[in-house]
Amino acid sequence: MPLVFKDLDAAFEACRRETAEWAKTFYIGTLLLPPEKRRAIWAIYVWCRRTDELMDSPEAQARPVHELADRLDHWEAKTRALFRGNVADDLDAVMVDTLERFPQGIQPYLDMIEGQRMDLTWTRYPRFEDLKLYCYRVAGTVGLMTQGVMGVDQAYTTAPWSHQPDTSDAAVALGIANQLTNILRDVGEDRGRGRIYLPQEDLERFGYSEDDLMSGKLNQAWRELMAFQLARARDWFARSEAGVRWLSKDARWPVWTSLRLYRGILDAIERIDYDVFNNRAYVGKFSKLLDLPRSFLLAQAR
Repeated sequence: MPLVFKDLDAAFEACRRETAEWAKTFYIGTLLLPPEKRRAIWAIYVWCRRTDELMDSPEAQARPVHELADRLDHWEAKTRALFRGNVADDLDAVMVDTLERFPQGIQPYLDMIEGQRMDLTWTRYPRFEDLKLYCYRVAGTVGLMTQGVMGVDQAYTTAPWSHQPDTSDAAVALGIANQLTNILRDVGEDRGRGRIYLPQEDLERFGYSEDDLMSGKLNQAWRELMAFQLARARDWFARSEAGVRWLSKDARWPVWTSLRLYRGILDAIERIDYDVFNNRAYVGKFSKLLDLPRSFLLAQAR
């Protein structure tokens, strides 16, 4: 795809609009970042969205597996070229600019592409360990992509004996928590595509069959299964919290906001009595605004 915009500002503005349209909760958090950082996050988000669309768009779902595999191979080659500084389109241009301002390695990007490759052949996940790998690849990697943009609070690194804190584990944990939340919210949508991301070992443990899930059966076994899944997702959010305090001062408020609002989707699932077959759980606009000062207060603590 050739360059459409004449300057980077217009290309970044296109990324902003796309982020605002497709990631409303995430977008609110980005607005709290300084301009240079928010532009970089918008660019990374759009790259991730393009990667996801290779497999999850309505158009892609009508394509044969071998064609989707070829697309992913082409995307990987294009990504490797991007990291060498090659610019073929507007997304390449904003990504090269982002990588120059916030240097990082290519591995998380390649890992995300591997996550999309899992969707070529995996429609069931026998164990949580299998699902965790998938969640790392498609979402935990986002934490690794963005942690360099967020930066580390210099208060932790100025003493002669100081070491640079490693926020990688917390960044990955937040990505996994977000993806687990997506999976729980989208159970009904995914079953329509023949996919079940809830681990098979958990369905068996709670006595809830695959046929029950495909028919949208709401019973006590389903509620207990979902309560267990929500507790697991909250545990991953809790793991991520420890790393937020290490972030630079201008990043802590946005990250706390995104974390708390996304975790709020789990509360919304509980409010609809776990009926994700017939309802979409979400955090309302008023609740989002109400949480901003709470997240701000949390961000003041190191």
